[in-house]
Amino acid sequence: MEALFNVIPLLLITFAVYAAIVLLRRSRQVSDAWSRGITTQARCVRSYTTTSGGGDSTVRTTLHHVYEFTTRDGRVVRFDEEGGPSTTVEGDIVTVHYLPERPERATAKAPAHGKLAASTCGAMLFLAVFIGFAVFIMIAWNSDGSMP
Repeated sequence: MEALFNVIPLLLITFAVYAAIVLLRRSRQVSDAWSRGITTQARCVRSYTTTSGGGDSTVRTTLHHVYEFTTRDGRVVRFDEEGGPSTTVEGDIVTVHYLPERPERATAKAPAHGKLAASTCGAMLFLAVFIGFAVFIMIAWNSDGSMP
């Protein structure tokens, strides 16, 4: 039983650290595309939704768009982005931002550095609290062998 209160929090901490790394990496990619990237026109070639949850939990629906554009060197790139505007439909032309060395990491989101920073900070704060709670559980259990 003691191992359970050490292993599970360690797994939760590992998950949270991985989520933080993925979040920071994507945030930096989008910020770099906005700041140092090239803009071009792309066509929305597909729009679809994914759902998660159900049963006893809330159902969450996420809107995805698949965009296709041609880089300056003539390469055709197709990428999938979630969370775009619901008003964008197949066939629409949008502006995308991309780095020439990584066009597959393009974004069709309009530049909003403040919004990106705020959402990233909020998510990082949540993950920090999550990790702190897992550490608290480990310390509380190991200090006297029982939960407070």
